[in-house]
Amino acid sequence: MKRYLKLWYLYSLYSTQIGLQSRFGVVLFLIGKFLKFGMFFFFIYILSSSVKDIAGYSFWQIIFVFSTFNLIDIIAQIFLREVYRFRSYVVSGNMDYLLVRPVVPLFRFLFGGADILDLPVFFVSFGLLIFSFFKIGGADISGIIIYISLIANALLIALAFHIFVLSIGILTTEVDNSLWLYRDLVSMGKIPVTFYTQPVQSVITYIIPIGIMITFPAEAIFGTLKSQLILISFAVGFLFMLVALLSWRFAIKRYSSASS
Repeated sequence: MKRYLKLWYLYSLYSTQIGLQSRFGVVLFLIGKFLKFGMFFFFIYILSSSVKDIAGYSFWQIIFVFSTFNLIDIIAQIFLREVYRFRSYVVSGNMDYLLVRPVVPLFRFLFGGADILDLPVFFVSFGLLIFSFFKIGGADISGIIIYISLIANALLIALAFHIFVLSIGILTTEVDNSLWLYRDLVSMGKIPVTFYTQPVQSVITYIIPIGIMITFPAEAIFGTLKSQLILISFAVGFLFMLVALLSWRFAIKRYSSASS
């Protein structure tokens, strides 16, 4: 474990040096991130200013869901940024070199370098999460523990999604479209899934578990999440990771070198 933590640190240091080469690009990136963040906040504020609640949710409850979405999404982007570079390894043949290195290949392709450019947005999202938590009246200790556990489960599902992307990348050399499809689907969790009509609500809750990832943790804080749904959430997280690992094994066995 210590060896892999050191490797992750070295990978992240290298990717940070590359990412900070263009200061102007960094500034534009952060401005775009904060504008996107602020525009959604402003939209919800305008919408809620004319009504007392939206589909049974108060303004700050919706902001709490949005902050939960940002927390999960940004943590995944920070730690799993190497997946976005995976296609170049496959099409260039550099994957051959990485496969024979004394490092677990899946670790290298998932955690090959953190992206610190998302840290400012992470801190803002976390601050807004804490602020909205107190604005909705907080929660008891059991609700907080369940919330943290469901956030960990959401990150496990996000990790499984990225492993699926790697598997698709090996089989088809296509990564970018798969990643953007994942990002578009997860962005549906910016608002509670109960906002959507059936059967969309059921699909993005249990088949594509966006609701399990984002809405369920928030509902644990609101005190509206049923105990059986908590068990279903962990079962779905375990199942997704199991299937993702099986898909990775299937794909890696069928990998054909770009140089062969």
